[in-house]
Amino acid sequence: MPEILLNASNLKVSVEDKSILKGLDITIGRGETHVIMGPNGAGKSTLAAALMGAPGYEVTEGSATLESKDLLEMNVSERARAGLFLSFQNPVEVPGISLESFLRTSLEQRTGEKVKLWDFRKKIRAVLETVGLDASYAERDLNVGFSGGEKKKAEILQLLLLKPKLAILDETDSGLDVDAVRTVSKGIEEFQNNEDASLLIITHNAAILDSLKVDKVHILIDGRIVKTGGPELISEVSEQGFVKFEGEE
Repeated sequence: MPEILLNASNLKVSVEDKSILKGLDITIGRGETHVIMGPNGAGKSTLAAALMGAPGYEVTEGSATLESKDLLEMNVSERARAGLFLSFQNPVEVPGISLESFLRTSLEQRTGEKVKLWDFRKKIRAVLETVGLDASYAERDLNVGFSGGEKKKAEILQLLLLKPKLAILDETDSGLDVDAVRTVSKGIEEFQNNEDASLLIITHNAAILDSLKVDKVHILIDGRIVKTGGPELISEVSEQGFVKFEGEE
């Protein structure tokens, strides 16, 4: 039985006074990969945002801990330093800050240690190759002029460099073509090679999961997890959709 890394219990979240999550329970062990699947509007992205502490997402009831530390008492920066990482559906463009500068600063904040520029540049070049980006991208402004696929690859680049304890990937495969999905999946697989690395993958596209080790799959419908099982649930969703799980508790 792996050590518990994340534990969310009876989590209820509202956005603009509208109840989205209605009592969600999930426990993720160290080194485990969990997948959350569900139809649009089920609350998948709300869960990701609430765990990360995004503004506008009000936790009205329940608890969430990371390594037994109360996540809900931390601000966004504190959660990131504690080892929580969120990959966005639509990464924002940040003019005036290079990808390299952003990543180096993020790594220093994550570890609390200064990072030598020369050492960092060697490290970033190797990881850029892994995610299929040319070395010149390190000098470009963060996500500015990047295609959708390039932005998602840059997110995986962050994942591999920062090495968080728990990475939440929110629809990382959204809008990607077949080749980009394969490249992003390869980067996630590289992250999984660290036996202590934990993942919460939010998706409705099974293609990105094909080459990944998955421990548990959760079906989220109308703000509640209605079914939890193994990787076989991915095939059930692909073949029968989410209708099969409606009405289950």
